[in-house]
Amino acid sequence: MKFEKVNENKIRITFSMRDLEEKDINFHDFMSNPLETQDLFLLMLQEAEEKVGFKTKNCKVKIEALAMTEDNFVLTITKILPESYKKYKINTHKPIARRKSNNLNYTYLIYRFNSFDDYCYFIEYLYNNNLMDSTKVAKNITVYLYNDYYYLVLNDINSAYAKSTTFFTSIVEFASYVSSPELIIRKLNESGTVVIKNNAIRKSCAYFQKK
Repeated sequence: MKFEKVNENKIRITFSMRDLEEKDINFHDFMSNPLETQDLFLLMLQEAEEKVGFKTKNCKVKIEALAMTEDNFVLTITKILPESYKKYKINTHKPIARRKSNNLNYTYLIYRFNSFDDYCYFIEYLYNNNLMDSTKVAKNITVYLYNDYYYLVLNDINSAYAKSTTFFTSIVEFASYVSSPELIIRKLNESGTVVIKNNAIRKSCAYFQKK
């Protein structure tokens, strides 16, 4: 984990999947669980104060997270000036350490795309970056249309898929993780429209192969 103090009010933290594993934080919890993520941020702020003197006690901060390729993440943390306090909030309670399993034990993982174009851009990204074997990420993969959004539903996740971290790091650049999959899957089954039934990624990648 690398700490870079940009100035007195801003710091940049670079960390990897290995750093998450060392802190016993599951990748999906980091991407989707606000409490888990907040605890990690607070621990990072404590470490930033110890290592580079970046003090945030009694300060409100803005945190910008960027998922990079090669399993790396970058956080930019900026202290908010007093007149901007109302715009941002952060819990300053003492962090609580949580231990999580590192396996992908999920029934459903669901990602929401704002448009079908965004979904196509994601598939094109997989194709251009030799990630077409992402079809192995789950046994059943379906695309639904619901309330003008497109949902990629991954069912029966393959925890043995070697590139799963790369896949899930990449998809958040194009879509938003749905934090209540059990609820949305019921809505999709009841009121959604199936756009691509099963093997959605394989069928979509096949389109780019033909182009």
